Amino acid sequence: MALYRFKESPGGCRWVLRPCGSRSGRDAVCPHWDSSSPPRGDWVEDGAGRMEILMTVSKFASFCTMGANASALEKEIGSEQFPVNEHYFGLVNFGNTCYCNSVLQALYFCRPFREKILAYRSQPRRKENLLTCLADLFHSIANQKRKVGVIPPKKFITRLRKENELFDNYMQQDAHEFLNYLLNTIADLLQEERKQDKQNGKLANGTLDSQNNNSTPPSSTWVHEIFQGTLTNETRCLTCETISSKDEDFLDLSVDVEQNTSITHCLRGFSNTETLCSEYKYYCEECRSKQEAHKRMRVKKLPMILALHLKRFKYMEQLQRYTKLSYRVVFPLELRLFNTSGDATNPERLYDLVAVVVHCGSGPNRGHYIAIVKSHDFWLLFDDDIVEKIDAQAIEEFYGLTSEISKNSESGYILFYQSRD
Repeated sequence: MALYRFKESPGGCRWVLRPCGSRSGRDAVCPHWDSSSPPRGDWVEDGAGRMEILMTVSKFASFCTMGANASALEKEIGSEQFPVNEHYFGLVNFGNTCYCNSVLQALYFCRPFREKILAYRSQPRRKENLLTCLADLFHSIANQKRKVGVIPPKKFITRLRKENELFDNYMQQDAHEFLNYLLNTIADLLQEERKQDKQNGKLANGTLDSQNNNSTPPSSTWVHEIFQGTLTNETRCLTCETISSKDEDFLDLSVDVEQNTSITHCLRGFSNTETLCSEYKYYCEECRSKQEAHKRMRVKKLPMILALHLKRFKYMEQLQRYTKLSYRVVFPLELRLFNTSGDATNPERLYDLVAVVVHCGSGPNRGHYIAIVKSHDFWLLFDDDIVEKIDAQAIEEFYGLTSEISKNSESGYILFYQSRD
């Protein structure tokens, strides 16, 4: 892929939309600015200065093309083919908030999650928090009069920065860290609200609490219903053959990546059998001593939506920093997990790819995030405030590269698979 992503406006100007981890300066000029000396900017690599120019050039781009992009998208989809009650809105970047925008777009097109968020929005108002701000944002998108356009998620970003100092700056953040924080925060808020409702003697439906209403585990929320799966860690003693197992819940799975492989291969590697020996011997309760053992991880409960995090950032000792593994990893449009345990629920569950968060660049602290999502029968690319329709074949461009681990690339980072049942 090219170092820079280019767009062309109706007037014929070409401008830099976003640098993909650029390491060299490049002049960016918008000739449609009504001035004898059009604004321009150079990409530099000196921290805050680089960020300011990125924001400025983004504004130039929006000035020329925001309206044209929206109308072009609506025209390309066609009024007859445009899905009923669907809206495609880009999100304004408030200074390196692409990590947030890309994850929010991916989650919006995870239909079970969107439906729960919108249902939450219809409930009686509560004190403002990250969940209420997200619900307001999703509601705003879903109830726009126009079918396409741009929305500034300012309220959500402001709340995010207020609640977590990790995100209270204009530095690039990790999209996976943000996803993990967001899902766990929502779950915590829902649990706290349930606790408050019970203390007030009420349930979510307004009825009085009773001892007979114990069908829902106290820690379970609709976040868990959608994203939570269960791993079982099986350990077999090689002396007495006794097998012990321990279950562990997850909201997303992080898998190692290798060059020229597939996500299925990565998942199999995740469940490879490991031999525990030497100083890593396993203490067997049956033998009452440390013994050699085989250990393996299997999926026991498959979630409704499977979020897969590709571990593309690796710490390199010789460089004393993290670098990106731009390895080519193929992720199919359909997925079935084969690393399930013998007592797994729904082991034959089939998944469809519905969204991908893509990292563009050469390292974790530089570059850019975009999202590609499936909506009904076609695919869309969300690049902050820019929304484009793309062919399904174009997804192959985001598999990664076949050489050079730290080279600039646009590669899949978080995959969202939704079950068909």
